Order: sequence, then C-alpha cells, then structure tokens
Amino acid sequence: MATKPPAGDPVQDAPQVAPPQHAAAGLPAIGHTLRIAQQQMGVARTARTLLKVNQKNGFDCPGCAWPEGDKRHTAEFCENGAKAVAEEATLRRVTPDFFAEHPVADLAGRSGYWLGQQGRITEPMYLPEGADRYEAVPWERAFEIIAEELTALDSPDEALFYTSGRTSNEAAFLFQLFAREFGTNNLPDCSNMCHESSGSALNETIGIGKGSVSLEDLHQADLIIVAGQNPGTNHPRMLSALEKAKTSGAKIISVNPLPEAGMERFKNPQTPVGMLRGTALNDLFLQIRIGGDQALFRLLNKLVIETDGATDEAFIREHTHGYEELVAAAGEADWAETLTATGLTRPEIEQALAMILASKRTIVCWAMGLTQHKHAVATIREVVNLLLLRGNIGRPGAGVCPVRGHSNVQGDRTMGIFERPAPAFLDALDKEFGITSPRGHGYDVVRSIQALRDGKAKVLFAMGGNFVGATPDTDVTEAAIRRASLTVHVSTKLNRSHAVTGRRALILPTLGRTDKDVQASGKQFVTVEDSMGMVHASRGNLTPASAHLLSEPAIVARMARAVLGAASATPWEEFERDYAAIRDRISRVIPGFEDFNARAARPEGFRLPHAPRDERRFPTKTGKANFTAAPVEYPKIPEGRLLLQTLRSHDQYNTTIYGLDDRYRGITGGRRVVLVNPEDAAELGLADGAYTDLVSEWKDGVERRAPGFRVVHYPTARGCAAAYYPETNVLVPLDSTADTSNTPASKSVVVRFEPA
Repeated sequence: MATKPPAGDPVQDAPQVAPPQHAAAGLPAIGHTLRIAQQQMGVARTARTLLKVNQKNGFDCPGCAWPEGDKRHTAEFCENGAKAVAEEATLRRVTPDFFAEHPVADLAGRSGYWLGQQGRITEPMYLPEGADRYEAVPWERAFEIIAEELTALDSPDEALFYTSGRTSNEAAFLFQLFAREFGTNNLPDCSNMCHESSGSALNETIGIGKGSVSLEDLHQADLIIVAGQNPGTNHPRMLSALEKAKTSGAKIISVNPLPEAGMERFKNPQTPVGMLRGTALNDLFLQIRIGGDQALFRLLNKLVIETDGATDEAFIREHTHGYEELVAAAGEADWAETLTATGLTRPEIEQALAMILASKRTIVCWAMGLTQHKHAVATIREVVNLLLLRGNIGRPGAGVCPVRGHSNVQGDRTMGIFERPAPAFLDALDKEFGITSPRGHGYDVVRSIQALRDGKAKVLFAMGGNFVGATPDTDVTEAAIRRASLTVHVSTKLNRSHAVTGRRALILPTLGRTDKDVQASGKQFVTVEDSMGMVHASRGNLTPASAHLLSEPAIVARMARAVLGAASATPWEEFERDYAAIRDRISRVIPGFEDFNARAARPEGFRLPHAPRDERRFPTKTGKANFTAAPVEYPKIPEGRLLLQTLRSHDQYNTTIYGLDDRYRGITGGRRVVLVNPEDAAELGLADGAYTDLVSEWKDGVERRAPGFRVVHYPTARGCAAAYYPETNVLVPLDSTADTSNTPASKSVVVRFEPA
C-alpha cells in the first residue's frame, strides 16, 4: 500500500557513516527498489508500471539516456530508474489545498527531498504579484498571463526558454519553433551544464557532437576506458553492458578520483550467479587527482606515438588533419609534471599504456568528471587524439562514448534546442514554416542567469527541470531569478524552482512519461533519442494524475497561439491534436528523420546517421578528423586548501532527491557530508565526524559558504574532496566555466575549511 508523504522535513544534521561498499546492485538493490516503489505506488500499480519501463510497447524511463538492446529483459530497469518511475507514477497528489496551506516562504524553507515527496501537481497554479502563496488558475488565464508578459517585452531577447532533458522530441521541436517564431534564440538547456563540453570538443574533432558507438560496439570492444564517470549510481544499466564486454574478453580501465562500488564488482540482479558472486569489472583503477585527465591522456599519446608500429598510419594519413602539431605538443609531455598533475605512479601509467597497445578496438566513456572543468574541452579533445592515433573511430567495437545523463537531452539538441543553431537548420526551419528565424546567438544557461541578474532578461519559461536547483552560484542565481517579471515552470512535481520566483509565477502541470496521452485524434506517443543515437517511441499506460493536466506539446501549442495570435500561420492546433503532424514536419526539417512516423512505429525504433561511425567521413572544417594540441592544464591547489568536486548520492537523480542515503559510500540519514582523504584531513586538522563550513575561493574575492558539513574520512585522491549537489552549488562561481563550452566548472572548486 502506498504511504503518505512526510509531514515534516527529516532531520539531516547527524548522518551515519559506515565503510564504503565494494559491489553494486544485487539483493539490496532489489529490496530498495521494491520498497520505494511500494511507498509511492502500492503493490498493484508497481507491477503494472515497472513491467512497462523501457519495453518496446511501453514507455522510456524518465531517468538516464542509456540505450536498450533489441532483446529486452522482463525487468528492463535499474534501481534508480525504478525510483524515477515511482516518483512520477506516485499516488500522492499536490492539490490547490496544499498551496493554500503552504505559503511560498514555507516552501522555500523546505528541502528538495521534502518538496519532491509531496507528489504530483494536479492543477495550474498562479502566484500573483505581491501574493504570498499560489492559487489555482484556469489554463486559459495562465496562457493569457504568459502572453501579457511576453508581448510587453521591449525585445524577444528579453525572454528565456529553458529545456530539461526529459522533454520529448515532439515537444522540444515545437518549443524551439515557438521561440524562433517569437523572435529569439534564447534556448538554454540542461546540456549547457553537463555535456556541452563534449559537444564542443567532438564537433571540432570529428564533426558531430555525439558519441560514435552503439551498445553492440561496447560488447565487441577489447578495451573500455571509463573516465570521470560513476555508472553504478548514474547509469546503472551500463554495468550490464560492461559485464557482457568482460565476458567477451574486454579489459576495463577506470579513471576516477573516487573508488566506486559499481566499477569494482557488479552483482547482476538478472542472473543467479550475478546475485551471488558478481563480476569484477575494473582491470585497472587509476585514482587520478581531480582535473588531471588531460595531462594523463597527453602523456599516453606521447608514449603511443613513440612506440614503433603503435599508430594507425594509414588511417592518420587518409582521414586526419593536424598530426604533426600533436606530435610536437606531445613531445613536450613530461613524466614529472604528469605525475604531479595526476597523482598516479609511473607503473600505473605504463600498465595503462600496455593495455591500450594490446587493444585493437578501444572505447572511451566519460561523463561530468571530464566535462565540468575549465580545461574540459581540451581534455576531451585529448581523449579523441588517443582514439585517432590508433584508428579507433569508425571501427566496430571502438569510438567515443559520452554517456548522457538525462533521458532525452541528446534528442532535445537534435530537435534544435540550442542557443547557437547552425544556419542550415534555421534555413530548413524557415522554409518549412514560412518564418524568419533570428540569426544572432542566444543565451546559454550561465549567460541567461547573467542576463536576469543584469536586467537584460525578464521572463523565464522552463520546460521541465529544476533550474534554480541545477545551476551554479546559488545565491547569485536566486537573486537573479527574483528580478524576473514572470517565471513559468512546466512540471510534474514540486522543486525549489517553484519557491524562488519572479514577481509573478506560474506552475503548469504536465503529463509524465508514465501517463496515457489522449488527444482529439486518439491516443498519442512521443519519441526520444538515447545516448547512442537510437530514436524510439514512448507510450504511457497510466491514467493521468489529474484531469487538469496538459501534455507538453499541448502546452507549447496553446501558449504559442496565445502569444503569436492569428498572425501565426503555424498550425498549432493541429500539432496538439495529432503528434504525427509534428513528426511529419520534423522529417522535412532535420536530416536523418525522413519517413519519421513509419520508422518511429517500429518496435525497435531507428538509428540516426553518424558519418564518422558509418563511413569514416568527418564533416569538420578540414573535411577530416582533427588532431588538436592545446596546452596542458590542471588545477593548482593552494596550501591548506582542497579541490572539491560536486557529485550525486545513490539516492539521487540530477537534482531529484529520492532519499537521504548513499548506500555504496556508506552514508545514511543525511546529505551534508564532505568526503576527505584521511591524510589530507590529518594535515588540515579535520577529525572524522567533525563539522565544518566549506568556503570556496575564486579570483573575484567573493565569499561563498556552504555551512555545517560533517567530515567523512574517505579514500579520495590526495588533495581532493567531494560533496553532494545541489547543496554545494552555492560554492561554484557563476563565472567559473569551461573554455569554449561555458559549462560550470563544478568539478574544480578550491575550498578551505572553517569550523562550523
């Protein structure tokens, strides 16, 4: 039987600490999954819902973007995916009565965990200027309010249209179409904060900002390098793919400042042997210092170049550009400096080199541990250099694998959610719809916050997500948001963004992935694109949480008509009535989506073209894959300071907090903990169990403080520390971003410790 949400915020000031675990999944994962699901959904609804997750006739998990194989398990979900589904399919409800009982000031004082536990929002809610709490509002009036604010702006560029990675292809395409017909390219999205660095690096080097491998490639690889990623918590189904690769003879190198249980041993809950014994995944664990990855890969590239017969000369000659420049730069790589930057030993690096040289088919996977540094783009370019040197692009079992963290973040970008769109995309969009899209670049997430802060933007419309909770420099961001004239959030559940508002605010409740979507033409489905470029349908099977919910495409279509009026020739009503009409238009605008409706109807979906993978053709400025030779950078840590990385707990998905435990790291009952190497802690006088304030240091001299963190002695790399976000987002300066991509440098925060 489902349970009621917590009436009050649980106390989090005394987290309990046990030794970290050395294996992931297994029986504990099954037990935890069923307990959370039953609390939110009850027994019958749990069975009816979870058996549809990631099935060909079911719905796509609203969690991560990891792909499914052609053959699906009956239980094709992981522990954290089940948590995501349970929170969306919950029987708990947030009605207008709830908002009447809880003023905005009360909501602002609650934790993200408490807010998320309250359940699904059932009706559109409006916070009038000067009011202290939300009130119910009819949909028609909600769209009138949006139209009032948008049409009163001095320029369309004073509006910001943010997109979360949960948004479907159909909704994303309509959203960007509306923004551009309205007159702006201000289309920031969650990718700006995560894999923007990957896209920037890959577009320059191979000509397309996406990974080049399939699930089958992972199974065929000789060597898989997992760098700056924790699959056991962030992409648990990836562990099954790594296990299958190991069974086929692959070797695995993990490069990470923290040892992670999932990479040590995976107890596959789908098999008896997996449950009992599990599979050791790591063949080599390189416990690198935060930000030392570029130095590591540069030295490895030097050693590959210097090894007779190690480079693929034919591939380099026929398909690449810039090899001589890389040779010159790599020749300057220095062992002593690399060991300082990485904290590794020479034998460890030599062992990694031997494994690379023994592999004919190598894949490098990565996530935020590589993308959220000042030198993130240069680091990923260096990863590409390693693969190009040995011809590991466009070869089965080899390639680049940026692992996306939200279920359709890649698809949203494909649909045109981008502040710097390609001219060819805009030309095709204009031709199809008879509009004139703006050509000037818009604001990404960081620049959107700066525009709000500086009064250059006045309306924020967020299609899903938790903008306030996900963004850096919390105090600056919240002050900027409060300067807006209107904030609008399309949401399924409560989060902090609903409590930090502009002068007026709207919450527009929407259907989730699990919900049936029935429009005037009948039952609808939407599509998503996974991390490896597969597009497939998603069909919800549950009765919606309320009769007052609208789908995301319907919300965009009605808003567009209210704002643009009869002057817009775009058939918004038709798009709301039948999503097939949207897909028809997508098929004529975006290459690779030809005959979209017929191909989306296939149970397995379809794969988008990828020139480097499919034909070793590289659509770069040079027409070839580009070697690069950026100067090597790594963070320098002042004496008495540590370098902090922000990360997730195991009871967390992005900014959604499912619980207060981090089972694999031994943390229970609280989130305000900081993980510190015992030797560093001894030098800094930080006793295990002591409480400390974290204070970040940045060149602007502004004090940014996160108070009251329990010190946990933990086997991190020396000189490094770790703590959970969003609690530590307050420490990340808004202007501390990656070169080129402008992604917040949330993995490179210099901190000092002061008594709490």
